[in-house]
Amino acid sequence: MDGTSYNYRLVSRGDSSAFWALFTDNLVNLLILSGICQFVFDMPAEIVFGRIVPGAAIAILAGVAVYTVMAKVTANRTGRDVTALPYGLSTPVMFVYLFGVIGPIYWATQDPLLAWQVGIGAGFMGGIVAALGAIVGPRLKRITPRAGMLGTLCGIALMFIGAVPLSQIFEQPVIGFTALLFILWGLIGRFRLPGNLPAGLVAILAGTVIAVVLGESTFDTSGLGFYPPVPYFGDLIAGVQYLFANPELFLVLVPVQIYNFIETMNNVESAEAAGDSYPVGVCQLTDGAGTMIGAVFGSPFPTTVYIGHPAYKRLDARAGYIIGVALVIAAAAFLGFLSLLAGLIPVAAAAPVLVFVAVSLITNTAWAVKPAHMAAVSFAILPHVSSLLITKWGSLMNALRAQGVEGLPSLGDADLTAALLMEGAHFEGHLALSQGAILTGLIWGAIVADVIDGRFRAAGGFALAAAAMSSVGIIHAASLQMPQLDGITLGYLIIGGFLCLYPLVAPKEDLEERIIVPDEPDLMDDAVPQRA
Repeated sequence: MDGTSYNYRLVSRGDSSAFWALFTDNLVNLLILSGICQFVFDMPAEIVFGRIVPGAAIAILAGVAVYTVMAKVTANRTGRDVTALPYGLSTPVMFVYLFGVIGPIYWATQDPLLAWQVGIGAGFMGGIVAALGAIVGPRLKRITPRAGMLGTLCGIALMFIGAVPLSQIFEQPVIGFTALLFILWGLIGRFRLPGNLPAGLVAILAGTVIAVVLGESTFDTSGLGFYPPVPYFGDLIAGVQYLFANPELFLVLVPVQIYNFIETMNNVESAEAAGDSYPVGVCQLTDGAGTMIGAVFGSPFPTTVYIGHPAYKRLDARAGYIIGVALVIAAAAFLGFLSLLAGLIPVAAAAPVLVFVAVSLITNTAWAVKPAHMAAVSFAILPHVSSLLITKWGSLMNALRAQGVEGLPSLGDADLTAALLMEGAHFEGHLALSQGAILTGLIWGAIVADVIDGRFRAAGGFALAAAAMSSVGIIHAASLQMPQLDGITLGYLIIGGFLCLYPLVAPKEDLEERIIVPDEPDLMDDAVPQRA
């Protein structure tokens, strides 16, 4: 059909259910980032609710406008109804920016203003990387095993999106368990709630009601007002200058934005599988541009096409649901309602939604990679365990100093490191793994996946690339350095050299046949010869 006699209606009855699901997702992100910025990074409310939240709303409005037009054009071109792509703040990438960029700057300087400036600078530069995904994304996706890309993301999800919020649930168990109940029922168990209410919304409402009854919520209207979005060019320039003065921060931005634009590609592909075809390149440019616009107006956090289009398609949603989410989020941001909600809704009530996100991401990864590659996913997760340990050890030392404990050595002090080792706390090893954990997880996931597939040269190439990065401090070091041959770099060279050279001299049968390991599940492809 040429679509000349077709008129696409932006709103349908299905948009109502879709609206609540997408709105809850975005609302939780805004509440969580607001709470972390205000209470963990000591940012004043003027920055959090006067700059970050309105900037995020502008980014969402800009992207939704493009995806609404894109849906209308696609519908008129094909002559049939389509569902607009869901859009908002990227949950996993948001946590990377919080704990990989803003947090380290704040902990190192105790300056929340500088941490915010670096955050928006990082967001702007990350938006450029995301937009470039239209050019380089397909190539990176071809050479990097999915297990490496998704595995390192699972590490972030498990540690920072899953374990930390779960601990917050256990700190306020009556509130948290009640909210978690509805997440288990409606999102993990996938049972329909009465009235077909969205489980995420019910979980937050139930937790909030209990918090009000217990007196653990505050109804503070002092933050209500008008917070117009304002460009912050001076602060943005200051943040970008700090980034270029400390280029190791780009080592956090680039890999996570690579994930972000690959996530966009995957989500657009899932929409096409559901029957709605959108141009991938335009979507990646939109996500990057939306992120940059948000950064100019004060939000450090990247935007992306959300997963879940097929579900909204089944609800017969059109474009009305994303329009509704954008307008409601913008109204709440510009009028200060999010500051009211931040006091009213306890973290324990919203945390179960994040636990679900983490569990869902890890579960979907298990379905998205072949069973044998779960070993690679597991390897990619491990560096993020070290990252969480180092973060919490640093928090412990800061807490002790804040309590007035004097004479404390710094983490990394030789005597303290030796004492920790005697207690079984391998600080030095965890520190090395934590520095550049995202890249380290991706590299090890790729190495293991390629070895499993018998792609030894590809695996060796990743190991040699890791040796080069380790030698100059891109990974396993606190800052960039002149090339040096330390133990970790030498270890990567040994692995890379062996994987590249051994297949040239090994007997063919040793490279083609697999052995059966006792008491281990056989997850290899049945077509691969095996022997005991």
